[in-house]
Amino acid sequence: MEAISKTSTAAIINLSTLTQYFFPFGNFIFPVILWSINKDKSEYVNAQGKQTINFQLSLFLYTLLLAIIAIPTLLIAIFRDASFTALMNGDDLVFDNFSIGDHAGLLTFGIMAVVVFAFMKVAEFFLIIHASVKTSNGDDFKYPLTIPFIK
Repeated sequence: MEAISKTSTAAIINLSTLTQYFFPFGNFIFPVILWSINKDKSEYVNAQGKQTINFQLSLFLYTLLLAIIAIPTLLIAIFRDASFTALMNGDDLVFDNFSIGDHAGLLTFGIMAVVVFAFMKVAEFFLIIHASVKTSNGDDFKYPLTIPFIK
């Protein structure tokens, strides 16, 4: 049985990040396992594996930052004028004084963070596919906006 080529291994490492859609943190677990097993067999696989893992770690950091911005901003904007007593009692008048005009700035800021997150996830999907194709052809691929955590 013939061993898998270095370009195929690099492409599989990139594609393994798509397991995030089936397993929580699969985008970290599977690439790290595949990279760990194959990093000593080829410098190309080592470099592309590091690039893939660094990209996933960078996206995780960006996601955390967006969540830190979006969640409190949206919660404050929505619940700022809510009556705590009415909220605890389950009354229908919780948002009696709510006006979108009064909260437009905060809502816009929070919604923009959510939109940036959505754009980032779509871009991630297409970048993974593009990286897999490039590495399967033997080309070096560098993900954009990647922080080099693993050097």
